[in-house]
Amino acid sequence: MAIDSKREHQEIAQNEKRTMKEHIHPVFDRMISRPEREQRLNQRSKVLWFTGLSGSGKSTIAIGLEKKLFESGYFCQILDGDNIRSGINNNLGFTHEDRIENIRRIAEVSKLYIHSGIIAICSFISPTIAIRKMAKEIIGEEDFLEVFVNTPLALCEKRDVKGLYKKARAGEIKNFTGIDAPYEPPIDPQIEIHTENKTIQACVDQAYDAIIENIQI
Repeated sequence: MAIDSKREHQEIAQNEKRTMKEHIHPVFDRMISRPEREQRLNQRSKVLWFTGLSGSGKSTIAIGLEKKLFESGYFCQILDGDNIRSGINNNLGFTHEDRIENIRRIAEVSKLYIHSGIIAICSFISPTIAIRKMAKEIIGEEDFLEVFVNTPLALCEKRDVKGLYKKARAGEIKNFTGIDAPYEPPIDPQIEIHTENKTIQACVDQAYDAIIENIQI
């Protein structure tokens, strides 16, 4: 009986999704086009996807890059893990399923940004290759620039600005990436930044120099 009930609920949910799709009619083709917006902003919109462990320096570098791009006349927007989880994704936890949904929503928002001609700077652990692949497929491979902030776990744990590693080691935080949940480094990122023995400005400059040709018209 329990199995039949579960199957019935699944069928109802699938039927509701099919019905919803029948009543959704996107109007993207009638809106101002992406090339027109890019010409107005004098830039090519891209998604710069920063990935790395907690404490690796992703957000710090992303903020520095945003400022440097802005000062150079580019219009960009940061999407950061903590900011997103305090708003649009505040109903998600850190289970594998929630992590996938977290990144799916972020990728969809990023896609809207690039269609608006804006450069999106995304800073998320996004711990697995599969999750980042999903984001790339949603955004589009030609618009997705993967930036791997490569910082050793020991250094991230030593920094521990938010005290999260200490809590994870004490068992107060479960499914914490690098401790009791895996992090799979990118195999072939467009940009790899080794932060150990490097200043923040040097990391920002490396990122800027690596991406600038991709956003120039």
